[in-house]
Amino acid sequence: MIDRFLTKLFGTPNQRYLKSIRPLIERINALEPEMQQLSDEEMRARTIQFKERVANAVAEARDAEERKRREQAILNELLPEAFALVREASVRTTGMRHFDVQLIGGIVLHEGKIAEMKTGEGKTLVATLPAYLNALTGRGVHIVTVNDYLASRDAEWMGKIYKHLGLTVGCIQNDMDDWERKDAYAADITYGTNNEFGFDYLRDNMKFDLATCVQRGHYYAIVDEVDSILIDEARTPLIISGPSEEATDKYYKADAIIPHLKRGEKLEDGRTTGDYIVDEKQHTVVLTEEGIAKAERLLGVGNLYDPSNMEMLHCVEQALRAHTLYKRDHHYVVQDGQVIIVDEFTGRLMHGRRWSDGLHQAVEAKEGVKIERENQTLATITLQNYFRLYEKLAGMTGTAETEAAEFQSTYNLDVIVIPTHKPMIRVDHPDVIYRTLPEKWDAVIEEIKDCYERGQPVLVGTVSVENSELLSRRLQRLGIPHNVLNAKPENAAREAEIVAQAGRKGAVTIATNMAGRGTDILLGGNPEFLAREFLKRDEINPDEATPEQWEAALKRAKEIVEKEHEEVVKLGGLHIVGTERHESRRIDNQLRGRAGRQGDPGSSRFFLSLEDDLMRIFAGDRVRAIMQKLGMEKGVAIESKMVSKRIEAAQKSVEARNFEIRKHLLQYDDVMNKQRETIYGLRRQLMAEPDHREYILGIARDLLSDLTKQYLDPDVSPDEWDIADYKAQLKSIYGFDADAEGIDFERMNSREIEEAIWQKLEAKYAEKEAQVGPEAMRTYERIIMLNIIDAQWKDHLLAIDHLKQGIGLVGYGQKDPLVEYKKESFALFEAMLDRIDMNTVRALFNLQVVSEQAPEALQRRRMSRPTRMTFTGPNQGAAAAGEEAAVKTVRRDHPKVGRNDPCPCGSGKKYKKCCGA
Repeated sequence: MIDRFLTKLFGTPNQRYLKSIRPLIERINALEPEMQQLSDEEMRARTIQFKERVANAVAEARDAEERKRREQAILNELLPEAFALVREASVRTTGMRHFDVQLIGGIVLHEGKIAEMKTGEGKTLVATLPAYLNALTGRGVHIVTVNDYLASRDAEWMGKIYKHLGLTVGCIQNDMDDWERKDAYAADITYGTNNEFGFDYLRDNMKFDLATCVQRGHYYAIVDEVDSILIDEARTPLIISGPSEEATDKYYKADAIIPHLKRGEKLEDGRTTGDYIVDEKQHTVVLTEEGIAKAERLLGVGNLYDPSNMEMLHCVEQALRAHTLYKRDHHYVVQDGQVIIVDEFTGRLMHGRRWSDGLHQAVEAKEGVKIERENQTLATITLQNYFRLYEKLAGMTGTAETEAAEFQSTYNLDVIVIPTHKPMIRVDHPDVIYRTLPEKWDAVIEEIKDCYERGQPVLVGTVSVENSELLSRRLQRLGIPHNVLNAKPENAAREAEIVAQAGRKGAVTIATNMAGRGTDILLGGNPEFLAREFLKRDEINPDEATPEQWEAALKRAKEIVEKEHEEVVKLGGLHIVGTERHESRRIDNQLRGRAGRQGDPGSSRFFLSLEDDLMRIFAGDRVRAIMQKLGMEKGVAIESKMVSKRIEAAQKSVEARNFEIRKHLLQYDDVMNKQRETIYGLRRQLMAEPDHREYILGIARDLLSDLTKQYLDPDVSPDEWDIADYKAQLKSIYGFDADAEGIDFERMNSREIEEAIWQKLEAKYAEKEAQVGPEAMRTYERIIMLNIIDAQWKDHLLAIDHLKQGIGLVGYGQKDPLVEYKKESFALFEAMLDRIDMNTVRALFNLQVVSEQAPEALQRRRMSRPTRMTFTGPNQGAAAAGEEAAVKTVRRDHPKVGRNDPCPCGSGKKYKKCCGA
């Protein structure tokens, strides 16, 4: 009650914030006449002046913290002038002038917050304001979009503004090589997708030379469709992987028994029926006792829970999940003999993405396509931890308020709701609920038919490819022309065109989830897209049309669009039909948000049935009871606020569960993140600093001390020393023969032995360096260490994966799995660091020169692969790290020549006196 009173008195925090920045908007507007007087050259000169002011402000900063403080202070001071300058540049280059609400959005983004702006309010243009201002630092601004098309479109479209002001613009695309990427990142402002930015970060930390790294730091990022990227996609980490050696036939064996197992259910008394129980709410499936016995019989194994059969048990469980929880044309599609995941939030195909932990292989076995080998993780990071690398992060979307708590707790980002430029007049009708799916689909068809006959454009949202095609077939039977936009490639290719013309008179568009389509639906149609269509009909390539041909086509298109616009407005604007409630309220709001843009009229209605997944799994029993009280009959819909509230409560519970999944993932990845930062920091240090001789000799000396203490303990009698094993370790690790080198173990104490050995080892290393040359030796040291770090890190990631899978079992012993995971993973990490040190010393001290050719080309190559050396001793080739290994072991293709054998060159001399000298 007190909160409500204070809100009435002072306004909401959002209202108070908007009121506080009003004077700033007035200052920007007051500068507009001054900016209009500037010539194009004078505008570019302003950019140079701004950059100098920023550089001068931070020049005398004593440390990074003071630099940040000074940098932000000068940017805040420049904001009114910079925003006014960008607004004028936009008018001159694109014909668009930033509205006051867009200036507010720009200030929100500059301050590192999330701007919630309704669809059609011009978020793409808003980003130009803070992007320009923060690019003045010269540290690079990243603008993150949801797909390559939007990244290239926005970079080209908004790039006109930046270039007019003297800034450079880059765009990251999937098919670029490293040098093109490096150029794009070197630009003042860089557009790209979240996946490209994240994977480039991981790839940079697998490189062998700083010159080949493409990114140059993480200063400021603006994330478009921030809820889609930082919330929806954050459940799946980014992973770079390589194929493992495990066989795939086990997935076919597991898949073959699934049709013989019967689905059961859990009874009220706790007993179970059938062979397995599916819990759709928790998205899990478990075998019953009967199911385990039947699976063992069908597979011909004694005990599935025997350690030797655990892999097969895992395959059976994943096969069950594939058959019961993953539906074709909903969760994935099959194309060209491949299983391709469909993004459940955007409806797009996710090429190159694979489910982990054998699930993808299980789905491939289910669909009868070729099973690709399981992958082993080489590098991984969650999107949360990637975006937390940025000093300053901001985002924009049409739907963020429902996830404000998660944005605050995970990213420390506040959500500010920006008012619309024109009042919102869309009519959102209450949901209508039917008993069964057929009744619902009949009602949806009637609604579409009614709109089509009246000429009102209608956009129909579905949650799966399957449902969109079901509707399409029924509309075809009725002779109603329509467009379908879903994950099928023949539809996705025309995405922007289909969305752009969804507002034409009589248009019927069926689309899977509409998140981040990036193209506004204009009432009456989009004249530019229509002009391109006219040119194509006249067999003219729109991209090659002459200015006269383009102007003629555009004039013709505008006449049609203007006429249709007036007619569509009279009919009530775009009508949205939702065919099912999504798990997330935001996705429903995104669909609704397609209508009513910029003050246009519009309407929306959702059609539901008690058999919809969300209703059935999360709200079924209670809603069914309410329906019976309301006297529901066949074919009759019910509109009830009580039912709508129950559905919203179900959505909130699903959102809360998904938040817990993301939170859980992040808690575990935070542990890995510290380790990842340590390893990546060590790699970067190795690449940045040219000389690591003292560091390597330091770890070699420390390792010798540890060995001496272990085998020649000074606190025990020399009679109890383990001299034989000590010598074996010296031979294995250092390639050092203590007997041949005359070390007297009988007359010296352990400290004297260690000192004598170290002097000889140091001399041996210096001799090796003299043979190779100091510069080449530094190169070998760096490359060998990088290879060993990569090989050990890869093995560590695999060990961590196994630890994560089994750590939940400690809960049965009344222990916190997360605490135990932290302890175990830290122990594994320390052991890995020890192995890195030992393998580095072993590799470098066993290094043998086999050629005197100087390695000048070594530094010039992207992935240096010196072939001038080999390894001797028990661990030959210890530094090799798979196909990316920089150190290549030399293989003999002829028998080894002994030092006293005749030289194979035919000179008649002994080998040691001739070519072996």
